[in-house]
Amino acid sequence: MLALLWLVPTLPLLGAVLLLSASGRMPKAWTTALGVGSIGLSAALVALIGVQFLSGDQAFYQQVLWTWISAGDLNLGFSLYLDGLSLSMLFVITGVGFLIHIYAAGYMYEDDDYPRFFTYTNLFVAAMIMLVLADNLALMFLGWEGVGLCSFLLIGFWYKKPENGYAARKAFVVTRVGDTAFALGLFLIFKHLHSLDIQQAMSNAQTLWPQGSNTATLIAFLLLGGAVGKSAQLPLQTWLPDAMAGPTPVSALIHAATMVTAGVYLIARTHALFELSHAALQAVALVGVLTLLMAGFTALTQSDLKRVLAYSTISQIGYMFLALGVGAWSSAIFHLMTHAFFKALLFLTAGSIILAVHHQQNIFNMGGLRKALPLPFWAFLIGCLCLTALPPTSGFFSKEAIINAAWSSHTGGPLIWFGAVLGAFLTALYTFRMFFLVFFGPQNTPPDAVTGVKFQLPLIVLAALAMLGGALVLPAAAVLPVSAEHHSPWLIEAIAIATPFVGIFIAFQIFYRRVWSIQAWVDSALGKNVIRFLQSGWAMDWLYDQVFVRPFTRLARLNRHDLVDRLPNALALQSTRLYRALSQSQNGQLRFYVATMATGSILVIALSVFL
Repeated sequence: MLALLWLVPTLPLLGAVLLLSASGRMPKAWTTALGVGSIGLSAALVALIGVQFLSGDQAFYQQVLWTWISAGDLNLGFSLYLDGLSLSMLFVITGVGFLIHIYAAGYMYEDDDYPRFFTYTNLFVAAMIMLVLADNLALMFLGWEGVGLCSFLLIGFWYKKPENGYAARKAFVVTRVGDTAFALGLFLIFKHLHSLDIQQAMSNAQTLWPQGSNTATLIAFLLLGGAVGKSAQLPLQTWLPDAMAGPTPVSALIHAATMVTAGVYLIARTHALFELSHAALQAVALVGVLTLLMAGFTALTQSDLKRVLAYSTISQIGYMFLALGVGAWSSAIFHLMTHAFFKALLFLTAGSIILAVHHQQNIFNMGGLRKALPLPFWAFLIGCLCLTALPPTSGFFSKEAIINAAWSSHTGGPLIWFGAVLGAFLTALYTFRMFFLVFFGPQNTPPDAVTGVKFQLPLIVLAALAMLGGALVLPAAAVLPVSAEHHSPWLIEAIAIATPFVGIFIAFQIFYRRVWSIQAWVDSALGKNVIRFLQSGWAMDWLYDQVFVRPFTRLARLNRHDLVDRLPNALALQSTRLYRALSQSQNGQLRFYVATMATGSILVIALSVFL
């Protein structure tokens, strides 16, 4: 089965090509079979390959398909590399991606652009698979850019609404900033390590560079820049909440199975380089803890159901970065996997809720949906418990491992640990604020039942995975460095476990029982200003507008007549005028020509005599 590894990215890519070639003329039943079936076949193939790989004793499997680039010292194959890390990612991408596609077949069925939707999603999954299977950084970058292109197409899928097009362009431009940093890192890797093969480059780095190498630090920071952009971490997180303009299955695909996990994978895959730079690891941990806190506070003030979940994704990816920064490599990938389960569950359940309440997304306009939507209620509750990391859910096992590692790691410590625990409190508070407002209290919008196996089956399977995923064995653990055993003091562990319960209790008192009122503070001048600031995402969009957008716009206005072209245009104009002046001497009069020649001869003789 390992020899069929090439089919894993090829099947969804072929599905995208066939759907594109049909130009919307294919019957919907065939479109569904092709769009969903290609991902299902890829997932089944990954399962079979995974069983064979894990039952053997080989550490990796490499499949060279053909020579891609051969120029001077640069020799790159179009090659695939399978090990425990890439296999773990494949399970998430194809498995969770397949469930999302099943759900999307029901959610998007009535859309006029149904075939176009599956064309984009199939291409999206193919690009993400190529990203994680690439054996060299250039091929990874190809998949990296493919994911960015597909996110642009899917976020702006309903392109007739101007705000959707804006959100798509914003995502594309902001992530390009990180992509530029990633590309610069690749150039430096090839210059100094003479290879873009991932395994060879990492081996060369450990051989050639000492601990604390400035070059290693610079490259690690550039790769971190790429990861920050793709995974929506500070300071490039602003695109992800606006990405909610896309259809809900797209949100689930971006947040759970594909795009935002790419940055985590990049750092984990190049961990040998980051381990050479303590400063880079500290930066990764700091980015993670600041991002999870910023996103947690912001989620507390959001009223749009999908935007709350979007900020929760930014926060949970922050936990993964925190884990990478403190050297808990396996814990980061473990949380990536469990997060994929419960975040896909939350987004798909949110889609069912939104459909039931006639595309209403404001949580304050919902309420009282517990009895009317029993399956979404229980599925959403399971997702919330996992997101809050309550035992014995999968989120508990993965997040607690990260928090414990933050306490005892040499790049962590009490401050990083405190940030992680405070983030856990905020997560519990905003999660159950959302849960109580949606399912309890007065029913503000009468719902319609959302039925059908396409809507129900993915929720049931994902709910089971979210609850039981903590017992899964992670293949990536065999590849990533083994971090030291983290034995935090019992009081520290008790605080970390108890903190989410405190957040839930406060949310219960305020938003369910309503015995604690915060209305007076909300209506105060200070409260209004704080809420406005947090709702804006800490005014990051305003800051970028002031620092980058407006100065560039002013410069464009000043240069509306294109000052850069004025010099060559002036030279062309003067040449034209000189030509016209000289052309007057060609008047066709013989006497003028003779007089001109005589005058010229006299001047030449005079110059010869007197000089």
